[in-house]
Amino acid sequence: MVTLDELDAIARANGLCAFGITTADPFPEVRIDLEERKAAGFDGGMQFTYRNPARSTEPDRSLPGAATLLVGAYDYQREAPDHPLDGPQGRVAAYSWEDHYAVLRAALEAVAEPLRAAGHRATVLADQNHLVDRAVAHRAGIGWWGKSSNILVPGVGSLVVLGSVLTDAPIEHEPAPAVDDGCRTCTQCLTGCPTGAIVAPGVVDGRRCLAWLLQADGWFPVEYRVALGDRLYGCDDCQDVCPPNQVRRRRPSDAGDDGAWVPILDALRLDDDALMTRLGRWYIPNRDPAYLRRNLLVVLGNIGEPGAPETATVLGAALEDERAMVRAHAVWAARRLGLDGLLVDITDEAPEVRTELAREVPPADASRPNPSA
Repeated sequence: MVTLDELDAIARANGLCAFGITTADPFPEVRIDLEERKAAGFDGGMQFTYRNPARSTEPDRSLPGAATLLVGAYDYQREAPDHPLDGPQGRVAAYSWEDHYAVLRAALEAVAEPLRAAGHRATVLADQNHLVDRAVAHRAGIGWWGKSSNILVPGVGSLVVLGSVLTDAPIEHEPAPAVDDGCRTCTQCLTGCPTGAIVAPGVVDGRRCLAWLLQADGWFPVEYRVALGDRLYGCDDCQDVCPPNQVRRRRPSDAGDDGAWVPILDALRLDDDALMTRLGRWYIPNRDPAYLRRNLLVVLGNIGEPGAPETATVLGAALEDERAMVRAHAVWAARRLGLDGLLVDITDEAPEVRTELAREVPPADASRPNPSA
């Protein structure tokens, strides 16, 4: 039978920064947390592990007879590429610069192979609804559960993706000791969240979280549009201010500007098929490109150059889009940039568009985010 030390060596040889083990016992306390937060509305419509708390906290629902969880973390902390200087650029969170989960899954598959070869069942679970990855990592001693709700790996920080190999192999191990809480009295993630979404240590209200709102169905909430700034996909603020994430030198990114920044005007000029080809690797509600346009227009309203002819051209096209959601967000962006002249002759009867036409919108001025900050 393959040993835990051998599996650990395989995991690290395949790029994982941390590796641990725990039993496949249920996580009843996590299920209670999920159910209570869902009842309070903190899920914000999010599915993932909220969809079925029983399944995502009971590993044997994914593999009947499961005995063991082998847990890995892949460190994606990288240096941010320089901000491009040509036109408004949408910022992409570091966890989406590259497909970090592909590296993680490949490493976990390498861990699973010797278990399968020995006649055991082993399945890789990562970035799915099947398991609360952070709870598994915490119980396996990978790291501590931070106030941001992320797992922080000692000496690495929170910029990691997590996953597991769930197996029926009964691998001998001692229970992992709990990692000391490295947050201590620090509350920088709570105060650093641009919308106050971390409502208590370790508790995130999805209705305020910009990373989730960019993925959520429906209109982008008007009360958080200005706070979105130049963020086009994801939000790193709670991790960027976290001291353990600043303690070591970040490696260069392989993504280049293409992964970290998206030229807003260029993206809005694309037709739907081309837009999905360009950005469809992201999670997009219903795989509907209208949501990409929604987000692009809010960002354009925050950071666009009102005097640039391309800005008026792109907004004019969006105001004629067949989808009311796109037209409504184009109205907001035009109002924010002071391009009210684009709206003078609009006779759109869609109620959502009429609401935006009547809405007071704060002008985009010196409060715009500084890309070099």
